[in-house]
Order: sequence, then C-alpha cells, then structure tokens
Amino acid sequence: MANQFDTNRPLRVAVIGSGPSGIYAAEALIKQSATVVSVDVFDRLPTPYGLVRYGVAPDHQTIKSVTKVMQKVLQDPRVRFLGSVEYGRDLTRADLRYHYDAVVYAVGASSDRNLGIPGEDLPGSLSATEFVAWYNGHPDYETHQMNLDMRGVAVVGVGNVAVDVTRVLAKSVEEMTQTDIADHALPVLAQSQVTDVYMLGRRGPAQAKFTTKELRELGELHNADIVVRPEELELDEKSAASIADQPAMLKNLEILRGFAAKPLEGKPRRVHLRFLVSPVAILGEGRVQKIRLERNRLDENLNAVGTGEFEELEVGLVLRSVGYKGLPLPEVPFDGRKSVIPNQGGRVMRDGQIAPGEYTAGWIKRGPSGVIGTNKADAVETIKLLLEDAPSLPLAAEPDSQAVMRLLQERGAKVVGFDHWLKLDALETEQGQAQGRPRVKVTSVKKMLELSRD
Repeated sequence: MANQFDTNRPLRVAVIGSGPSGIYAAEALIKQSATVVSVDVFDRLPTPYGLVRYGVAPDHQTIKSVTKVMQKVLQDPRVRFLGSVEYGRDLTRADLRYHYDAVVYAVGASSDRNLGIPGEDLPGSLSATEFVAWYNGHPDYETHQMNLDMRGVAVVGVGNVAVDVTRVLAKSVEEMTQTDIADHALPVLAQSQVTDVYMLGRRGPAQAKFTTKELRELGELHNADIVVRPEELELDEKSAASIADQPAMLKNLEILRGFAAKPLEGKPRRVHLRFLVSPVAILGEGRVQKIRLERNRLDENLNAVGTGEFEELEVGLVLRSVGYKGLPLPEVPFDGRKSVIPNQGGRVMRDGQIAPGEYTAGWIKRGPSGVIGTNKADAVETIKLLLEDAPSLPLAAEPDSQAVMRLLQERGAKVVGFDHWLKLDALETEQGQAQGRPRVKVTSVKKMLELSRD
C-alpha cells in the first residue's frame, strides 16, 4: 500500500554499520517498490563489509566474493556509503532522529566472552577475535604485537572461528602468502615455533558447532597431522539420540572417527581435537606457560559437568573462542545479560515500549548466531516492520540529504564515500596482483584516508 512518502519525499533511513546485516538491510529497502527510499549506510571505518573483510579467514576467498553483491547495493543511487563516521562521536542519536525518519542499528557483536578462570589476564591469553582481527588487518590491531615463539597453543572452543584460527596456525607461511592476510602477520607466521595446536571443546563431538566443510578442511592440511582420541568420540545415549536425524552432525562424527583411525604421517605440526575438557586455570610466571583442563561428562540435559580429573598442557598462547557479544551504543537501549539491543522482531524496545523509528538487525539484534547469509533473512524481517510502520513514523525535521553532510563537515569528520573506497579497493587489488595475491590490505586508517583521496 502506498504511503505519504510516495508523493512528498523519499523515506530517509540511516543504517549504522556496513557489515552484512547493515548492507542486507539497505538491500531490503531498495528491493521493495511500494516506498521511495533514500538510505545512508554509516561505518566508523573507511572500509565497508565489516566481518566479511575483517572476520572471514584469509584463505577463504570464495566466501569473500559475497562483497560483489554487496558492492551493487552500495552503488545503487538510492544508497550512500558514509565511511569514517562514528556513531556517538560524529553523530548522536538526536542527530539521527533530526535527519532521518528511521534508523537501523546493525553494529554486530564486536567483543568476546571471557572464560572466567584464574590466569586469564596473563600475557599470552587473548581472544580469538583479537587474533583474527590482527591477521586480517583490522586497523584497531595494526600495532598489536603478536609472537608465535611457543610450541603449544590452546584454542578454546569448537566453532568455525576456532577452526579458522587453528588452520591459520597450522598452515605453512608459504600457503598463507597466497591469501590477503595482513602483511604484518606474514613475518610472524614465518618465524612461528608452533608445533602443536589444541582445539578444546567442553562438551562432546555431537555438540560441536563447526560445520562439516570447516572440519573437513582440517584433514586437508599439508603441514599438520590431526590427532583425535577415540575415547573422546564415544557418544552417550542422549547425545547419539540428539543427532540421529541430523545428517550434518552424523557426517562430522564420521569425519572425526576417520581422523582418529588415520595413522600420523610425521608432518611438522599437529592439530589435537579434544572433547569433554574445560579450562579451569591458565598458569605461568609472567606469561602463559600451561593450561589446566578438567575432564567432563554430560548430564541428562547434555550440559558439561566436571569429573574432578585434571590434566595440564604446555602452551604459551591461549586463544579463547567461546562466543562474541555485542557492546552498548550511546543512548540506545541494551540488554546486558543477552548483550543485544532489546527488540521485537527488529523494532527497538525502550523501557518496555516500542521506540518509534528505531530498529536493529544482525548480531546486535539476535546474538552471534548463523553464517553471513543468515543475516539476510534477519534484515528482511526488520525492514518489513520498518516499512509497515512508515506511514506513522515521526518525520525527520531536516530530511535534506545534504544537511547531514554539512553537519559532519562542521564537526570535522573525514567522510569516506563509496567512490573513495573503490579507489582504495583498486589500489589494494593492484598491489595484490603484483604479488600473486587477492589484495594487499591497507591497515592504517590514516593511510586509508590519504590513499582514497590522492
């Protein structure tokens, strides 16, 4: 049904975040034909694509090809990319409400969950999020000092991020030089002393979160043997029943049993896939030296319960990969327990009431679950509600699209448009082609701003 925006002016929408959920929200807005729209997509970094650029593993270029579709969205004349603009610094909630009829918060879940165990703050204990951001060239980690001068590394968690981190640690530097891994990571990987990577799951193989594709890739590593203990693959009755009708989980179990049965080939590195173990302490004098594990069993609800049996692994680095969590935004409601913006299907809830004109999408809406594509249906759900609400939204006092640009200019924001990004993108790609790589990432915001404008 047509509404007031068809005849008066476009519906003005601000999307905060240019990762998958933000771009899918913009796409959902321009794909419908009932309402004329004008969409501004903001990002605090000069680069779009969020987790696709800074989260997807560098040796997974096929997954990154989704940016071709995302680029078309950001090049649509109804959409404007405004990079290097930070919500809360360059624009406030009041600014957004003044210039836009609706705002969609799509900022993802950029922090990580702690283990809550002694020794977690020791040097050498960090989140997989930090490690991934470092090797993917995220500007926030450009100057982060990383070394791999230890033989053992513990990766706590058995999801796809844990598998990615494990795979990067296990591969040879020669393999990684064919990827778009950050230049600063290559010499560190070249000097790596790591021989054993332990991936630790607190529950059994039937509860592991990795996908079959990711698990199978571990078995294809040229540089590392896979070590699995057959006794840790034995399923209790409830676990077996829980995956009886799940082909993907049954396939995972089949692959794991294949790993356990395969003789070691004497490769330079080993990846140990462990199940039913929980870290209870990280030990060391001045830095991480060991991790203490407690053996678990599963109770009737398939929760991990400690058995009182312990072991210690000699590791110099612990990477926790036990889940992402969202962070609160200034003047935006936040559920600290769930680490999300409270919402009903995408409509933001403020003090138990729907907040007119405010919406959310992606991980900050529902929590960190699913793959990149999962955010598409999620964003569509949110935008459907936004469009339903359009006739009754509180109208922006200043809907002129240039007014917000003047405001940002007055505040000294160095706005990066999509044309600027395309220039930087071309430079990165050209430099990469010269080295036989997909791209060579610029990791400094200052340099990004300089190169995109030269």
